[in-house]
Amino acid sequence: MPVTNEPEIESLSALTLSTHVMKPAVRFYAALGFALVSGGEGAPFSVFKAGGSYINLALVPPETRWAPWGRFVVYVSDVDAQYAKAIAAGYTPSFEPRDATWGERYFHISDPDGHELSFARRLRGAKSE
Repeated sequence: MPVTNEPEIESLSALTLSTHVMKPAVRFYAALGFALVSGGEGAPFSVFKAGGSYINLALVPPETRWAPWGRFVVYVSDVDAQYAKAIAAGYTPSFEPRDATWGERYFHISDPDGHELSFARRLRGAKSE
């Protein structure tokens, strides 16, 4: 019997990132406001709450390498305040917040392992898809 209902993707549960050194990675995500749920600076695996989803950090051996893979986008209530928080914590975003032609205000920042994040917020009046 053929399937008539295609499954629908509902949400992203978690994103797992590799790290060579847990301590600076944990400090980075904590400093930017992600809530540590389990693990920590000395753990092999750490979990942070990100709204209704999670960001996991998995400790991998130094010989493990990864190539640039893209970036993930985190929506925040205030992009400029998030940028100020990153600067105050001693991190250097790629550029100051800017308005994009696709209807978001955003900036990019890389974590200590080179994973790129974009903090963003829909602009008022921007069309939603």
